[in-house]
Amino acid sequence: MAFSPIVVAAVLLVGLNWPAKRAMPVAFGLTVIIALFGWEMSTTRVLASVFQGLGITVAVLWIVFGAIFLLNTLKHTGAIATIRNGFTNISPDRRVQAIIIAWCFGSFIEGASGFGTPAAIAAPLLVAIGFPALAAVLMGMMIQSTPVSFGAVGTPIIVGVNRGLDTHNISEALVANGSTWDAYLQQITSSVAIIHAIVGTLIPVLMAMMLTRFFGKNKSWTEGLDILPFAVFAGLAFTIPYALTGMFLGAEFPSLIGGLAGLAIVVSAAKRGFLVPKSTWDFESEDKWPAEWLGSLKINLDDTKAKPMSLVKAWFPYVLLAVVLVASRVSADFKAMLTGVSLSFSNILGETGISAAIQPLYLPGGILVLVALVAVLLQARSATPLVKAFGESSKTLIGAGFVLVFTIPMVRIFINSGVNGADLASMPVTTANFAAGLVGEAFPALSATVGALGAFIAGSNTVSNMMFSQFQFEVAQTLAISSAVVVALQAVGAAAGNMIAIHNVVAASATVGLLGREGATLRKTVIPTFYYLVVTGVIGLVAIYGLSITDALVK
Repeated sequence: MAFSPIVVAAVLLVGLNWPAKRAMPVAFGLTVIIALFGWEMSTTRVLASVFQGLGITVAVLWIVFGAIFLLNTLKHTGAIATIRNGFTNISPDRRVQAIIIAWCFGSFIEGASGFGTPAAIAAPLLVAIGFPALAAVLMGMMIQSTPVSFGAVGTPIIVGVNRGLDTHNISEALVANGSTWDAYLQQITSSVAIIHAIVGTLIPVLMAMMLTRFFGKNKSWTEGLDILPFAVFAGLAFTIPYALTGMFLGAEFPSLIGGLAGLAIVVSAAKRGFLVPKSTWDFESEDKWPAEWLGSLKINLDDTKAKPMSLVKAWFPYVLLAVVLVASRVSADFKAMLTGVSLSFSNILGETGISAAIQPLYLPGGILVLVALVAVLLQARSATPLVKAFGESSKTLIGAGFVLVFTIPMVRIFINSGVNGADLASMPVTTANFAAGLVGEAFPALSATVGALGAFIAGSNTVSNMMFSQFQFEVAQTLAISSAVVVALQAVGAAAGNMIAIHNVVAASATVGLLGREGATLRKTVIPTFYYLVVTGVIGLVAIYGLSITDALVK
């Protein structure tokens, strides 16, 4: 019963190819019925969860609006035309462009911001340089994997795992065994970094293969493999500094440092033609693209009358975006200033314990809008680009808003279902318990899948970790295996699950005007998600039963 809304949503979206605007209201309605009559949640708690979800929806839409607004502003200042020409000068090969923009730049943005921002920024930028909208969303969603566990300056670990585990009792047990909570959390962090580095190195290869298979004239997997040496090099350029940072510096900076190092290394290599194949791969001409590839976002650069500008000036807003995002997450004073502007609602509809808060300046949306304002002052010195960008960006939000109004409240009902009259565990934990009971000692092979399930439901690595970390810990204790490794597998799986998280797909699709074709994206992102979960499961089994890795809590 707990899992049925997810099954229904998957069947309608992926199986029957329904648009999310039709599928998600059905899944939402089913969730409400199950919550009220199966879990016997109070009507007040269900309604409070819905209102909480609506608050989160506003926050997500603010991020989406900021990403589109910045892109449209840069279109009208002429910066996007310069950026597009700059990428063509680095390499005209679309596979190389996807790896640089999505994998390297997107990973860096994930490290700074998280919460789906990389796809919302990378997808419209890829459309701007000539990618089909569907291909752009697919590339944007595929990077919602390796860098995600350390996204938003380590939030999924620092907040998700910390709040998801019973730190008080675990700390006491650790001290009794001669260890500490900090050492235990660092073992989890190191394990997450190493597992991701092993699995994630091949994501750029998969990106190239997916691009040539689904968007190439010849529908060929092997055309993607032509770029194998360069793609593996690009993977390692990110994952090696990423893993080392996780092992020696902690959870805050792996994706930031890995993304920054990877971007510098890969762009330099591509400019010199290092490992880049001699044959250049490109899409067919746009007039031959199927209608389902196209979104409503059009970057008609010929329509803009802006003067040419230098590549440095064109890229400056994105550099500023990265700097401000990092500063907002690292500087305590700057963060306090931004979070000081907040609209919060505690104990919605009475003593429910359900709350919501919106921090418009701290959310990436506020920073994106700020950068757009700076860009206009620097590049145009006229309000015209802002006015045009605001009108174009506002129209894009309407469709996304309708879908998310059902999707996110559904998620909050799931998560808040632990308080009920039927004396049942919450719906996600009930589902996970059932799965654990089926596999016994082989559970490490399934740990990552449980994490991915949480992310699929919630659209968040952090929330999945909060829902399932304690559950994963208890199963590991029962099996007398390393709980640190099992919780790490949870975090890795939750990162991979972002590739198939429905409201992440909706948000990314909204930035390129591709609403209504979420199922087409999900059918493709299932492939890299399956790869990630299977390989992570194998690594988990080898680490625990092959290498006999333990921790201070193994009985």
